[in-house]
Amino acid sequence: MSTNAVDLLVLQKDNTWDHEEWVVPLSVALRGLTPEQAEWKPPGGGNSIRETLNHIQYFNKRILNRLRNIANAPGVQTNEETFGDLEHPPGVEGWSALVTETERTAAALREALAALQESDLQAPYSSKASHVPLGEEIARWLLHDAYHAGQIVLIRKQQGSWRT
Repeated sequence: MSTNAVDLLVLQKDNTWDHEEWVVPLSVALRGLTPEQAEWKPPGGGNSIRETLNHIQYFNKRILNRLRNIANAPGVQTNEETFGDLEHPPGVEGWSALVTETERTAAALREALAALQESDLQAPYSSKASHVPLGEEIARWLLHDAYHAGQIVLIRKQQGSWRT
């Protein structure tokens, strides 16, 4: 059995979302969080888990649209804007909706990745970034999700809500 680049990207997606191997995946980092824990900000500054998840979702939805050949709405002006959320109000219902949306997006992303052909990875990521192959952008994005899952674990350790 041979492994190709698409197989490796799907493996990375699985490991950054729900298969705990070398790193804590995002779904595990989020498991059991209350809305209050998700809103908590570390002393001395930094983003809350909820803000970090908003940021992750912003980019995950854009990648998913690209994989589905759906045009993205114009992007935000600054990266800082991606941490905000107008769709999901604070509280139990808003947090639950954000987590559910994140789970759906993760499943759709895995499905879209698995449907790629090896040749698709050489296509330009976008018309604005025609020099960047789709496969390279996907690899960078997967690292982005793993990085932020690690941040969430760190925040949970700081607040005392992480497993011992």
